[in-house]
Amino acid sequence: MMSNFNVDQVKAEGSDKLITPDNTVFMFIDQQPQMYFGLQSHDANAVMNAIQGLAKTAKIWDIPSILTTLTTDDFTGEIPQQQKRVFEDHTPIDRTGLNAWEDQRVVDEVKKTGRKKIIISGLWTEICVLLPAISAADQGYDVYVVTDACGGASKEAHDMAIIRMVEAGVTPVTWIQVLCELQRDWAREETYDDVMNIVKEYGGAYGVGVQYYYNPPKNIVNNV
Repeated sequence: MMSNFNVDQVKAEGSDKLITPDNTVFMFIDQQPQMYFGLQSHDANAVMNAIQGLAKTAKIWDIPSILTTLTTDDFTGEIPQQQKRVFEDHTPIDRTGLNAWEDQRVVDEVKKTGRKKIIISGLWTEICVLLPAISAADQGYDVYVVTDACGGASKEAHDMAIIRMVEAGVTPVTWIQVLCELQRDWAREETYDDVMNIVKEYGGAYGVGVQYYYNPPKNIVNNV
């Protein structure tokens, strides 16, 4: 119950709990071939599609993005070329430890941004996502895990990890939700076309609907 609610203080403005291009930092954690090979909670193509959509979302607003990898040369391999092309000027931080938040280089990069809201995607949910997400949240960060841009070794492993993170104060989101929350207003013309291009390429049925809107059948157009 909100005992201090005062209707006279209600304003037409967004909450500071919402993510914006100015208050967030992205972390793309260990999205590497070996991790994709063991992905069983989701369709691997769908997860890669979501990760690409999320990566290009970060690029639209030039939001600070930190990429990490785990034992690249020994076991897991480099991140896919599709992701490298989006982040051409980024060098992933390669680690040996499973918890990226225990690597000082990663923490320093987050701190350097001066931003408190962290948007995390990665593989696998139950290890390489869960450990830093809970660790960052425990130190006061607002952490958002993009559930459809993550995946685990089994559906149960993914689901239990999400439950555990939520209980630790982490907020679950999806990649299109992140995209639309950052855009917030379709009247923001400077990013509208870029957002629609991402939706058309990675948004599935939503993207098909957008394409249909811009290219309806000729007979419908002629009969209007």
